[in-house]
Amino acid sequence: MKSFRDKLYLASGYASGLCIVLIMLIILAQIVGRLFGFIVPSAEDFSGWALAAATFFGLAYTFREGGHIRVTLVIQSWSKRARFYQEAVVLLLALGLACFMTYYCWHMVWESYIFEEVSHGYLPIPLWMPQVPVGIGALAFNIAVLDDLVTLLLGRTPSYAPHEGELNLEEV
Repeated sequence: MKSFRDKLYLASGYASGLCIVLIMLIILAQIVGRLFGFIVPSAEDFSGWALAAATFFGLAYTFREGGHIRVTLVIQSWSKRARFYQEAVVLLLALGLACFMTYYCWHMVWESYIFEEVSHGYLPIPLWMPQVPVGIGALAFNIAVLDDLVTLLLGRTPSYAPHEGELNLEEV
């Protein structure tokens, strides 16, 4: 099961990168289109949706790789026991917020589907379609936070912890 979760986080990171490439291709198509006198319909809509998808797909992978900002100035001097409780509380709060975010992302998708909302650009795209990647990314992040909370409660090191010391400011 662990390898499935790791593959999920990696796939989420790749999906995020793919969305960034998609944004680049859309912008490149717009530039070429201006040179040759044609427009790319709804390019702004597609780029915005790809940006939202890239952001949400990137959450789980970035969390697992220790890329989210952690302020360790105070807690680095705490005892192991105090730090364990602090990590558990923070992960519980993060899980609560991730669950809240995931629920409302999927609620937004459902409402857009039920009310048959469409985009207002050149191309009327049903809004639930570009919202699904946001929900999937939020769900992957939710699973990543839950995974690290369970890992911590089982007495093992969370995935982000080994990456704390990677930034050496003396080398910068």
